[in-house]
Amino acid sequence: MKYGKKYAESVKSYDRLKTYDSQEAIRLAIATAKAKFDETIELHVRLGIDPRQADQQVRGVIVLPNGTGKTKKVLVIAKGERADAAQAAGADFVGAEEMVQKIQTENWFGFDVMITTPDMMGVVGRIGRLLGPKGLMPNPKSGTVTMDVARAVQEVKAGKVEYRLDKTAIIHCPIGKKSFGEEKIAENFNALMDAIVKAKPAAAKGQYIKSVTLTSTMGPGVKVNYNKL
Repeated sequence: MKYGKKYAESVKSYDRLKTYDSQEAIRLAIATAKAKFDETIELHVRLGIDPRQADQQVRGVIVLPNGTGKTKKVLVIAKGERADAAQAAGADFVGAEEMVQKIQTENWFGFDVMITTPDMMGVVGRIGRLLGPKGLMPNPKSGTVTMDVARAVQEVKAGKVEYRLDKTAIIHCPIGKKSFGEEKIAENFNALMDAIVKAKPAAAKGQYIKSVTLTSTMGPGVKVNYNKL
């Protein structure tokens, strides 16, 4: 695989085999983000558990102290007072059956997060096969199925992220933009790592955290010394 000139320069600026303290790793991840746009800094955590086992799932949500730097578009499926509350809280789209039909007939996905009330899950369930593969299906565990839709909208707008284990036992999550600077990225990094550590399943055996890596959107990975976290 051939990499670009900026990527090659970034790789030469540090030791890719070495693990760095989190603060130094954050500095390097920011320094190696050389694209012309404001790159996202991403956290990748490999866990020593089996994601195929129901009792070894790691999933949760957290409002990052400094947000993610990206404003997400929110669709709320609700009626009456809940719909009004969602609108007042800053939801980008609010509706009920007509919004579900729009997704179903027009293949419309102009939103990043869908929030709904429990009583509307039957309606939303009709398009579950469309929402599921895109990771847009509302779920109580992620706080997107709730009667308090206003709070859910506010949290998403404030920078709430969902972390969850993928099939290869890795969690991938954005923790801010390069422009945030080291201090804000560090605060987000520490908050997310703390949440992941606390989410350790009781059934997990042996070494829980296998590796921690920081990357920018276009940059190389920087290994973090997780034993010092």
